[in-house]
Amino acid sequence: MSMDKNSFISLLEKIAPPELAEDFDEGRIGLIVDGTDKIEKVACALDATPNVCELVAKEHFDALVVHHPAFWNPMHGVTGRSAEILRPLMRNNVNLYAMHTNFDHANEGINDALAEEIGLTNCVRMDKTPDSLGFVGTMTKSFEEISRILGCGLRAWGDVSQVTRLAVVGGAAFDPELIDEAVSLGAEAYMASELKYNLARESPIPCIEATHYALEAPGMRRLAKVHGWTFFEDVPVTSIIQ
Repeated sequence: MSMDKNSFISLLEKIAPPELAEDFDEGRIGLIVDGTDKIEKVACALDATPNVCELVAKEHFDALVVHHPAFWNPMHGVTGRSAEILRPLMRNNVNLYAMHTNFDHANEGINDALAEEIGLTNCVRMDKTPDSLGFVGTMTKSFEEISRILGCGLRAWGDVSQVTRLAVVGGAAFDPELIDEAVSLGAEAYMASELKYNLARESPIPCIEATHYALEAPGMRRLAKVHGWTFFEDVPVTSIIQ
């Protein structure tokens, strides 16, 4: 692939139109770091971590496309982790581009890839409101198999032994309105990440918690595969101590 930067940005905006982003993403998506004008070698990752940025610079990529915005708060100085992210990119003229909730909502985006990854069939998109996202589908794999596919443990609140219709939403998406919408579409359980105790207790259907990384990385992996880009895996180190 070889194109100028403006053409590259146009491609990314076609994949994940910025107007699909939720309001809180204003100023956090799109071109975050301005680099070289000629794009030939592209990397993808879920996050622009210092480790990923060092690898991308070391291997002479022209652009890094990530899901999560690299910087959430306005900066009055570039220090610490922010400097670790920016230094290798700017030193090596690497573009950094983020597509966050716009890629969550996009067709063939984060949630499409997740539903496909875990083998859901007969899927119905959750789209009752502009902020709805995710799918309800029929399970073709057991939760044990889904756990292996995602590469993380699953924590289930409630009895999921008879579940056949599952709602899945990538990221921190345990929201009462989304759960109610999933129920209206026939969901018998709901899977996302970062579940709060009170919501788990109040949910009308069982809640299944996976890690944030495991649910959203499939979308960036598929994006890289479709376009012939390189995906950099950077799984957070976690463990369960019992």
